[in-house]
Amino acid sequence: MIVGDLKPIEEIETSIRGRTRVLVLGCRGCVTVCSTGGEKEVAVLASQLRIASRARREHREIREATVERQCDFEYVEPLLPEVEDVDVVLSLACGAGVQHVAEAAAGLQRPVQVMPAVNTTFLGAALEQGVWAERCQGCGDCVLEITGGICPIARCSKSLLNGPCGGSSGGKCEIDPEVDCGWQLIYDRLSALGKLENMSRVLPVRNWSTSRDGGPRKRVVEELRS
Repeated sequence: MIVGDLKPIEEIETSIRGRTRVLVLGCRGCVTVCSTGGEKEVAVLASQLRIASRARREHREIREATVERQCDFEYVEPLLPEVEDVDVVLSLACGAGVQHVAEAAAGLQRPVQVMPAVNTTFLGAALEQGVWAERCQGCGDCVLEITGGICPIARCSKSLLNGPCGGSSGGKCEIDPEVDCGWQLIYDRLSALGKLENMSRVLPVRNWSTSRDGGPRKRVVEELRS
């Protein structure tokens, strides 16, 4: 799941200074799950912006909307007439959703700027109610079958493929005593699975072109294309 944090209200309010018609746009995807950008958060942010506008004696119309997914044009397209009728869109989606809506808005007869109200942070998993932790960096070359289902790229602070580094102590990373050593976790998991021989397997130098060095990535499934 993509995890994000709402930007400081001061930063958001400053970004729309001088705009009189603002659409606060939420997403029912990942940001709803992590309580950052769903309908409830849209309503709260819209209310805060209205209060800030009144305090500054500024006339500003704050509109609210939430779509199923901002990263899917199927759900963005029906909203475009409303987007064209405002001065700016404040998106509470992840960075992908912001860019997707911005691309759609740029093609309107009257292009409308789309601004992020959320800082996208990581791909994570829910540990407990209200707690999410990074579990994947989308590197494009998964080795979880070798490391017992624990990602060394995301869980090791140095992203070592052949760990550990020797800096850990008591199962904790040298960068922070609160952070588990990723390779200690891998060792413990492989031990429980009876697969400790995987620890002696030397993984080759990584081809980072599957991550980001090769430019923006794209996945095409031909049978799903219309």
